[in-house]
Amino acid sequence: MIITRTPFRISFFGGGTDYPAWYRENGGAVLSTTIDKYCYVSARFLPPYFKYKYLLRYIQREETGTVDEIKHPVVREALKMLGVTKGIEMIYAADIPAQSGVGSSSAFSVGFLHALYALMGKMSSKRQLGREAMHLEQDILKENVGSQDQVAAAFGGFNRIEFGGAGEFYVSPITIPAQKLHHLQDNLILFFTGFTRNANEIAAEQVKNTPSRKAELTEMRAMVDSAVSILNGPDHGYKDFGKLLHEGWRLKKMMSGSVTTGQIDDIYERGLKAGALGGKLIGAGGGGFMLFYADPSVKYKIKEALKGVLHVPFAFENLGSQVILYSRQETF
Repeated sequence: MIITRTPFRISFFGGGTDYPAWYRENGGAVLSTTIDKYCYVSARFLPPYFKYKYLLRYIQREETGTVDEIKHPVVREALKMLGVTKGIEMIYAADIPAQSGVGSSSAFSVGFLHALYALMGKMSSKRQLGREAMHLEQDILKENVGSQDQVAAAFGGFNRIEFGGAGEFYVSPITIPAQKLHHLQDNLILFFTGFTRNANEIAAEQVKNTPSRKAELTEMRAMVDSAVSILNGPDHGYKDFGKLLHEGWRLKKMMSGSVTTGQIDDIYERGLKAGALGGKLIGAGGGGFMLFYADPSVKYKIKEALKGVLHVPFAFENLGSQVILYSRQETF
């Protein structure tokens, strides 16, 4: 039996520049952190007592006799990609709903690949997990996804991630003192909007619009460096981080008409009126989680203004995908 735990992420700046259609020509960068909200993948080789060979339990239950009958695309193609021929049982659980903008789909891809490698008696590196999850989603499944989620889930931590070049991606941890990191975290507040969306459809429109949005994407990439400069400065200047989030959200809404809705705009405006300096919707857009930057002294005002919108406490994490249970299994 193997259980992996893989974190979800919050992306601050640079989202949109992590799509291959952009960064392979122009280079890309994001600033993101993983948080203490996880998906858990339990996997084992299925004993040969059953009429089926594969048993999957996620939002659905699947019992199939062959790999090709599996409906879950990541499970089906990951088994093929790694050449796993034995029957398996897989169970998925998560702290956050799917399709909510925090990289849940890629976290599952990373966590499932990690579990399969462990089942096969192999140790996988973080770079390998990130790279193979990108290959699985982008090249095999042809999904309209960027590359930041897979890397963040595999590596964990608060990082500047660059995309492009021969190595495809480069991970640079943000090495600010713990006091500054705590200060930043204390000034962030997260809410769940209460509705989810299909990121693949929204991302497809953004990718289609990429050629006509070069100026915006170039500015969004530059914001990553601006944010790092703010983080390297005195913590009393971190208010500029919140203001930069506001500017980034303004640019993000220009990328596609599907990024925001009237309900999302209302939530954001209520947060600003209650004292937030800035914020953004996490992920491709359309729903999911809204992040605000605000002084801790006004957080209660924001919660009051957003009564009925779920406040989600969180903390930064830095471990990435981990095997948290490895138990040897009898073979048949």
